[in-house]
Amino acid sequence: MNATSSAAAAGRIVLLTTSHRVAPGLLSWPAWQALHAADRVLCADGAHPQLPYLREAGIAVAEDAPTAEELVGACGGGHTVVVVATGEGEPALTDGLARLAGSGRVQMPELELLPASYDLPGARLLDLVQVMDRIRAECPWSSRQTHQGLAKYGIEEAYELVEAIEDGDRDELREELGDVLLQVVFHSRIAEEDPQAPFSVDDVAAGIVTKLIHRHPHVFGDATASTPEEVKEHWLRTKAVEKRRTSVTEGVPLGQPGLALAAKLASRTRTAGLDVPLPRREGVGYELLALAVRAESEGVDPEAALRAAARAYRDAIRRTEEAARRDGPAREG
Repeated sequence: MNATSSAAAAGRIVLLTTSHRVAPGLLSWPAWQALHAADRVLCADGAHPQLPYLREAGIAVAEDAPTAEELVGACGGGHTVVVVATGEGEPALTDGLARLAGSGRVQMPELELLPASYDLPGARLLDLVQVMDRIRAECPWSSRQTHQGLAKYGIEEAYELVEAIEDGDRDELREELGDVLLQVVFHSRIAEEDPQAPFSVDDVAAGIVTKLIHRHPHVFGDATASTPEEVKEHWLRTKAVEKRRTSVTEGVPLGQPGLALAAKLASRTRTAGLDVPLPRREGVGYELLALAVRAESEGVDPEAALRAAARAYRDAIRRTEEAARRDGPAREG
């Protein structure tokens, strides 16, 4: 028997993997081909979500968890066995097959790993929603939280995200984005329980999707925009129609940091083409207002500029402290 016929006689093992983030039964065409052509189809988990759909399609699935040796034996004579992997991916079985192959004493079947369904971009967000749902139901702390009680954490996480961006720390940026995302999912989960006006994370996502599509007619419609300025014009025009505001100051949160508030008001005023003189009064507040308006007109974020200056000041303080610690014993001597 030559090598080709020997390999054919050893048969074939197909390890079929699926994603729990994709609806059961939505499998790739190569997966369905492999399932229909198999001599045996095995699955260790009798409650696997794919099984009802496989059986509905005429696939006979046996609930069985063979050892590596048993599986190799089942492939003898050129048979093909498909193993529908459980959520863990059958590590014990694959480790056992690797040991058999490494021993050199067994004629191994052809082994194929066949992904039957793939995660789409954003699929892991489904995991986050499920984890948050369980935490809300079972965690003594999380189950008692309210929108009001969590508000301060939203502010803290937003500032930590800004700090990670300004520091240029990629690992920290990824983590802080996750913390901000958690706030969205947490608040959405709490909102589901409201007796008068409940909404879910799906409602939140649907709302922002609708808004983005509507405010980007140059992407999803017939409008054209070739510059960032034209994009901003589209955005402001559609936003004005949506909000139907009577003043450019509407929608500007007064609780934000003072410099950011001043810059936002200046931006709204400049965009609307209004000529509004600054209040002429004495005091540091009015001096800061004038500086913030000047910064905005020059394209500078006054909050970011002040934070950068404050970090430089912090570094200078630390250098002074370090010098004092270093020189202190010498002066005492």
